[in-house]
Amino acid sequence: MTKETLTHPVIDFSKLDGLVPGIVQDSGTGDVLMVGFLNEESYRKSLDSGFVTFWSRTRKKLWMKGETSGNRLRITEASTDCDNDTLLFRVVVEGDGVVCHEGTVSCFTKPLSIRKADTPKPESETKA
Repeated sequence: MTKETLTHPVIDFSKLDGLVPGIVQDSGTGDVLMVGFLNEESYRKSLDSGFVTFWSRTRKKLWMKGETSGNRLRITEASTDCDNDTLLFRVVVEGDGVVCHEGTVSCFTKPLSIRKADTPKPESETKA
């Protein structure tokens, strides 16, 4: 039996003091669930284990999301952006599906007020 060899782009950990953002997206709904940071060790552990593992900037240690709650983030797909400095993990959330420490499925639950950008007038209205 031949062992399959996977190749990966070289991730650029040099821009944010050795960290890259990791966006977590629900593979079923497409919803963005959270953003965390990874260093080289947590990135490798994520790829090797199949579960998203972050670097905790406050605790200064690795942490696998859901290791205590059971709501682990099982990776179904992983990719990087065009600059190789941001990761996207498409996941299935194990456990009860809660990802945020505030008890919600997504960490993105607080709407912001924005002013709508001006839209250019159609060309037919600008010619007199």
